[in-house]
Amino acid sequence: MDWLGTKDENSTVFVCFGSEYFLSREDMEEVAFGLELSNVNFIWVARFPKGEEQNLEDVLPKGFLERIGERGRVLDKFAPQPRILNHPSTGGFISHCGWNSVMESLDFGVPIIAMPMHNDQPINAKLIVELGVAMEIVRDDDGNIHRGEIAETLKDIITGETREILRGKVRDISKNLKSLREEEMDTAAEELSQLCRNSNKYK
Repeated sequence: MDWLGTKDENSTVFVCFGSEYFLSREDMEEVAFGLELSNVNFIWVARFPKGEEQNLEDVLPKGFLERIGERGRVLDKFAPQPRILNHPSTGGFISHCGWNSVMESLDFGVPIIAMPMHNDQPINAKLIVELGVAMEIVRDDDGNIHRGEIAETLKDIITGETREILRGKVRDISKNLKSLREEEMDTAAEELSQLCRNSNKYK
């Protein structure tokens, strides 16, 4: 979090694919090169299946950590996702599009770079792209992702022309979500108050 605090507003991408699905060795390499080529700041939580934990230097491209220097952080342990997404320096989220991650990103007003893997994730990705709050990294006919597309998408969302459009849309949705939540809280509070009044009436 201290490192994130040294970065400019909306300049950093958070990269996390949840704790149930994991990148293949090939996908991890393409993500790494995509991050490197994009020249944007990033925090990447690189997780491995339980019992298959590996040394980051062994699975990342040779010399990757040295080349990125202070521009990025790669973690192989827990990271406080809500705090990172809520930080003013965070301007994008590369996500597998699990529903909880989608809702957190929308709640904090952070545009999504969608990279779905399994189950409902492709549908979630399609939905948020149609809502105008995400761009998807599309796999080729063989199911592969490519570093060039990752790099260009990241640059577009962090420094390109698309960024203001996406940020405007996601900010609007974030406000609407908070408004709905407040209305629900007000309704619940009123119902509790009514229950208390009725309870006191019959004492």
